[in-house]
Amino acid sequence: MSRNLKTLGERIRELREQCDLSLREFAKLLGGLSPAFLSDIELGRRHPSDKVLADMARVLKTTVEDLKSYDTRPPVEEMKRLATSNPLYGRAFRRIVEDRIAPEDILRLSPRSTDKEKKK
Repeated sequence: MSRNLKTLGERIRELREQCDLSLREFAKLLGGLSPAFLSDIELGRRHPSDKVLADMARVLKTTVEDLKSYDTRPPVEEMKRLATSNPLYGRAFRRIVEDRIAPEDILRLSPRSTDKEKKK
């Protein structure tokens, strides 16, 4: 089973709690962001900018890549750009949807997949 069944917000909360930080303490360590804003991120109502995500990773003693691996938002604009620039992307995306190809199968095709993911 994939480790990324959690959302980005759930992962941030998990790490924050492991660091024994309240939302207020976390907000102060992030340069004074509001606890309400951070709560919205943890609840999936908002998404942090790249800078805030990098700051969070630093405070939570993890990597930006780790946090991004939990971001399940589809990169819709990038997919549109790719499909427009090369019709094969459009056909590939359509086939994924029509054939309901499992995400695990798609990830196995990626050269960035880890050995652990490939074995699943």
